[in-house]
Amino acid sequence: MIDSYPLLRPWLFSLDPEEAHRVTLGNLDRAQRWGLLRCFIDQPASDPRTICGITFPNPVGLAAGLDKDGQHIDALASLGFGFLEIGTVTPKPQAGNPKPRMFRLPEAQGIINRMGFNNDGVDACVKRVRQSEFWQNGGIVGLNIGKNATTPIEDAASDYVTALEAVYETAAYITINISSPNTQNLRALQGEEMLRSLLASVDLARKSLSDRYSVRKPLFLKIAPDLDSQDIGFIADLLLEFGIDAIIATNTTIAREAVQNLPFGNEAGGLSGAPVRQASTHIIKLLNERLANEVPIIGVGGIMSAQDAKEKMAAGASLIQLYSGLIYRGPKLISQCADALKTS
Repeated sequence: MIDSYPLLRPWLFSLDPEEAHRVTLGNLDRAQRWGLLRCFIDQPASDPRTICGITFPNPVGLAAGLDKDGQHIDALASLGFGFLEIGTVTPKPQAGNPKPRMFRLPEAQGIINRMGFNNDGVDACVKRVRQSEFWQNGGIVGLNIGKNATTPIEDAASDYVTALEAVYETAAYITINISSPNTQNLRALQGEEMLRSLLASVDLARKSLSDRYSVRKPLFLKIAPDLDSQDIGFIADLLLEFGIDAIIATNTTIAREAVQNLPFGNEAGGLSGAPVRQASTHIIKLLNERLANEVPIIGVGGIMSAQDAKEKMAAGASLIQLYSGLIYRGPKLISQCADALKTS
């Protein structure tokens, strides 16, 4: 099948990054409604993987951040993902940080964003998820939750519990995002004392929700790549202590060594894409060594090729997620990764 994305990319890259994002997803929606996507997109072969009690049709998922509000679920599902992660959503709607807040670094195949959890609020997102054909037909939709920018960090747990209660019945799994660098002090929640307190609150809330709905939904934790082995050690211990079902490694980085001399390289925000690949893979290896397969790892960060996907799995990941790679490589990357990871 002809890959047309390389022909479209120069035009898309001529647009403001956030505008290009909006235009691309809008056109995907139209193509999906007209039945065109499945005609022009290579669909990965079935390759089911059962993780945390969920059977994923293939191990390649969409990372959170691309569809923050669940507005494009059916179109994105038509690209061949095994699962979609929607969000980050917060209890209350919020506009996010001032524009411009997204920057391409083509020389490094990177993106810097400081979006700031811009979203319509958790209730609006849940409504959209439940209206999607993908969800109604049993597609796997995870929901990624965070705290509102106006909520003091010492009260963060209340926001996570509120969001957890709102998404619990709908989400296949729920991801606790404590690793975005774009909400003030959020990464402080990765510290041992604050993380213990947060996970204790979330664990208690899940037990209550499990009783209410007669189902125990998996909880995932998403962490940053800017952590050392000591950080990974106590995080791994807390995952086991509180029964967190999986860990997503990793979010964007605040490091700039690889891009500091490039245009926009020193913009504030989280850096994703190829420059974060090695750091993400390193964190996966550290987690795998510490957890010894007791908690599954979802690998994300800098996957720009099928070989990068294989590298994440070799480091210890059970599933992978894509975002920035889609911007630079297009949707064909999904089937390329899925085919490379297919078990015999």
